[in-house]
Amino acid sequence: MLKLKRYGSLSRHNGKIKLANGVATLDVPDNFYYLSLEDTKTVLVKVWGNPDNGITTLGMLFPEGSTPFDADVWGVTIKYQEDGYVSDEDAQDIDYDDILTQMQDDTEQESQTRVKQGYEAISLVGWAAKPYYDANTHKLHWAQEIKFGDQDVNTLNYNIRILGRKGVLILNFIAGMDQLNFIDTQIDTVLHIAEFDDGQRYADFNPDIDKVAAYGIGALIAGKVAAKLGLLATILIFLKKFWILAILGVGGFFKKIFGKKEESFTPVLTRNKENTKDPEDKP
Repeated sequence: MLKLKRYGSLSRHNGKIKLANGVATLDVPDNFYYLSLEDTKTVLVKVWGNPDNGITTLGMLFPEGSTPFDADVWGVTIKYQEDGYVSDEDAQDIDYDDILTQMQDDTEQESQTRVKQGYEAISLVGWAAKPYYDANTHKLHWAQEIKFGDQDVNTLNYNIRILGRKGVLILNFIAGMDQLNFIDTQIDTVLHIAEFDDGQRYADFNPDIDKVAAYGIGALIAGKVAAKLGLLATILIFLKKFWILAILGVGGFFKKIFGKKEESFTPVLTRNKENTKDPEDKP
């Protein structure tokens, strides 16, 4: 259990976890832990400094041995978008270079808006990992390299989409480009953590009664859905890193940007014995 002096406690969970959407289950191995919806919001808003403007998730995953307070921490947000069954008929015909060009143009437009609002400029450098769709598991993943202003280390936006009968599970990594090589070694593990339940799987689709989404695989990467959800993840990365800088002594700039008072608290990491198989395990 991760205890915060001022914000209560964040409970870490492993094993089988039924998501609140009622259509999917996580099987979290010992080298990861899961934070609930409420605890995730605490991390995103109170710990990482994001505005509380409708952030909705089904929780987050973190690698075991790390906490949201670590400067080099990375995590995975979990969401569910129920827009209907996403056809994968076009998966083999997609030109990902064309999609990248479109995404770069969209990011440039977003950057202009951000600059007007007083934030740093943002640019999409390119693929950090080219999109890959597994037609057998109906799982899609790709990664983008994002540059914020003049930061020395670019941001990594690693995305996983799991197709289901009525919608898509959305897993977004919040990390830096310097963590890409390690995250690459963890992708297979994360891909197997989340699965739709029986009756909600892609193969359970019934064309007679189920809704079909108005977009395909390509739109999950570059369309309206990706623009709405994928870019949000990159913004969260920036705010997470910025909050950590505030801890290290640039809180004045943090206050100037977000209009928040600095709040001091002392995180203490302890193990919730109910969520571990090894009673001798220590943080």
